[in-house]
Amino acid sequence: MLDPAAVAVLLIVVAVLLVVLVVIAAAVLLRLRRRSAPVAEPRPSATSASTGRDGDAGSRTSAAGSTRPSAPLGPSAVSSASQSRPGSASRAADADPVDPDPAAPGSAATTQGATAVLGVASSAAGTARPVTDPAPGRSMANLSSDGSSELVADAEQRAEEIRAEADKYRKRLRARAEAALKEAQEHRDQTEQELTRQQAEARQTRLDLERREQRVADREHRLDAETHLVHQKLQELDESRTELAEQAEAAAQAEAARIHELERVAGLTADQARAELVTAVEQEAKRHAVILARDIESTAQREAEQRARSILVGAIQRLASEQTSESVVAAIHLPSDEMKGRIIGREGRNIRSFEQVTGVNVLIDDTPESVLLSCFDPVRREAARITLTELIEDGRIHPVRIEEVHERSKAKIAERCLRAAEDALAEVGITDLHPELVTVLGTLRYRTSYGQNVLRHSVECAHLAGMMAAELGLDVALCKRSAFLHDIGKALTHEVEGSHALIGADLARKYGEHPDVVHAIEAHHNEVEPHTVEAVLTQAADAISGSRPGARRESLEAYVQRLERLEEIALAHEGVEKVFAMQAGREVRVMVTPDVVDDIAAQVLARDIVKQVEEELTYPGQIRVTVVRESRAVETAR
Repeated sequence: MLDPAAVAVLLIVVAVLLVVLVVIAAAVLLRLRRRSAPVAEPRPSATSASTGRDGDAGSRTSAAGSTRPSAPLGPSAVSSASQSRPGSASRAADADPVDPDPAAPGSAATTQGATAVLGVASSAAGTARPVTDPAPGRSMANLSSDGSSELVADAEQRAEEIRAEADKYRKRLRARAEAALKEAQEHRDQTEQELTRQQAEARQTRLDLERREQRVADREHRLDAETHLVHQKLQELDESRTELAEQAEAAAQAEAARIHELERVAGLTADQARAELVTAVEQEAKRHAVILARDIESTAQREAEQRARSILVGAIQRLASEQTSESVVAAIHLPSDEMKGRIIGREGRNIRSFEQVTGVNVLIDDTPESVLLSCFDPVRREAARITLTELIEDGRIHPVRIEEVHERSKAKIAERCLRAAEDALAEVGITDLHPELVTVLGTLRYRTSYGQNVLRHSVECAHLAGMMAAELGLDVALCKRSAFLHDIGKALTHEVEGSHALIGADLARKYGEHPDVVHAIEAHHNEVEPHTVEAVLTQAADAISGSRPGARRESLEAYVQRLERLEEIALAHEGVEKVFAMQAGREVRVMVTPDVVDDIAAQVLARDIVKQVEEELTYPGQIRVTVVRESRAVETAR
């Protein structure tokens, strides 16, 4: 904050500086005008005449005696000039139209500075006037007086401007000083208020401390009283403990006397009596435990058998699935009997080509508008059925066309297998099976086990296992998944050696199935000892599904196995390309590669196959082995 006294001193200093600046400016202006005025030769007569007219002899004499203009006035000359011409200064002061503020500091100094400037200008004008003849001197005097008037007017105008600026600056400084004073006053008020508030807070804090000290003192008094009570109770407890010790000692003496008396009466020591009592109680407890365990075991067995029987019967009754056995013959409807001749072809060319490509027997008899396809392999039989149906619809039947349609039929079979697997998964409720496992499951659509379709058997087992798991409070989804995948190995039994249970377990383990699912698959035929509930339920579901009346036929399964073995024996020889078991297993047609097997080797191959069949298989009647070696040349005309 600025002190008012310091502000006043600052104002005075600024005013003095302004006066000095004004004086310097006036001196410079006069010097410039004197240099620009013309200088004439001095004349004595002019000097006396000029002296008589102006009445200022000293000034005229000095002007006449000089042959050149006087030197510029310095600060001392200016001050002396201003002192020697008070009249001019007073006139300049009288000519100032501005009434200065007598209360403002520095206004008097400003006025005095302006008066001094006017006096210096007048003296400079009189000094610079040259001495000439009377007539010309009068005109020069007039010119000099006119120049002095202009200088005076300029100086007065400049003085007025300086005075106005000084007044403005003074007012600004006064406003700043007042603002600073007001701000200091406000700061002092705020400081006083803050001090008052802090004093009030200190007073309140002192009162709080006094109250807290009073509460602490009261609490100390209460603690002293409670401590005194505790000491009294401790003394009472010590006395009670002493009394109890005395009573315990008396009771021990009485107990010893009683035991001594009992030993004397019974003739046994206390340890002997205790041992006899423990032995008797132990024997009685064992007898009761054995009886109770037998009762619990018999009850558990009886209830478990009844519960298991109820669960199995309920699952069988709740599941109503189809019980249709797969056959080995497919009937194809013909639009007319003329189509039979087209199927046979010229000299039997079409029917031989069809049987050779598809591996299926075509049975054409007197049945009107019907042809039978016979084959033990359901996939091969279905592909032949689709092929023959499309050929009949198209009407073009010849060997090349048969091969083309058969290739498309195999692609359709693959699509149907995939769709059948997806339908089975949707029916069971499994959505997160690996795509490779879905593809393998689809091939079970045309696989049978003792005449029962394997894919339908898997779906049926999944439903049975899910119902039994729900009755037992187990994980239904895990049990259904285990039962659904238990026969997946049957899709690869003709490609991989080993039991279908172990093959299926390896396949499921390869594609990240749960370990419990893998164990249920490998243990459902007891090839691995089952140790989970899911494995046991999978075995039960498999047994229930396979034991339904009419679900399986042992004779059909043995027949299919014999035909498969016939084809395996023939395929095991070198140079064999395709093998088809025909005529219900009474004929085996073997197609060989002509580049590997020649005519003589074909005869030897047929003899070797016959010998191996006679040694390994049991079959009714006889089996004819036909080795076909065919060379085909195909060219395309463009």
